[in-house]
Amino acid sequence: MLLNCDLGESYGSWTMGLDAEVMPHIDQANIACGFHGGDPLTIRKTLALAAEHGVNVGAHPAYPDLVGFGRRPMNLSADEIIANLHYQVAALEGMASTQGLALDYIKPHGALYNDMMAKSEVRAAIMQAVASYHRPLALMLQATPETDSHRTEADNFGVGLMFEAFADRCYDDDGKLLSRTKPGAVHDREHMLAQVHQLQRDNTITTVSGNIIELQADTLCVHGDNLEGVQAIRAIRALVDGS
Repeated sequence: MLLNCDLGESYGSWTMGLDAEVMPHIDQANIACGFHGGDPLTIRKTLALAAEHGVNVGAHPAYPDLVGFGRRPMNLSADEIIANLHYQVAALEGMASTQGLALDYIKPHGALYNDMMAKSEVRAAIMQAVASYHRPLALMLQATPETDSHRTEADNFGVGLMFEAFADRCYDDDGKLLSRTKPGAVHDREHMLAQVHQLQRDNTITTVSGNIIELQADTLCVHGDNLEGVQAIRAIRALVDGS
């Protein structure tokens, strides 16, 4: 199972995440494109880190919400969503190509990601954006019990999907992430590693109520916002690699 992490989200004098410490332990870097985080210098440095460690890179576009870190929903039309994604992905791709890197996929950020999973019209707009980009890129979606229907939707657009699970988040009984407003929404280290082991061994997760749900995931989202997160990523890497 691959490990992916949201990186390149610092902006100006504001620092977000420990990118240099995280990069050696992951397979995929989801790099911010400037609309929720990331500035040109940060993007360039993050791409250089990815190149140094042989990490695949993907675009991490968002709603145009720098002040809110892309976490606030916005009522954009389908045309606006498509244009916003093309603008961000093209900017990142141009910077990546100057360092000899090619983008592999797109993973929306924050509220755009949440809306993509919850609203069929937003998901359709995003799939249309990916399908109409000038070259093929995969789209990263959350692995849920609706994976088969999401794959059918993507097939209609000619878009390839990559499904992700979350290492540090508790799942609700519907197979979606438990709201952060509820107790136990974020796992401690012990529960995190147990969930990763279960996903890798059985392709299942245990929900907040103790139910077992199958999740077919290609990649595992990890977070390296602080030293504890980096240490957790190292432990997950060792577990996934079987060392």
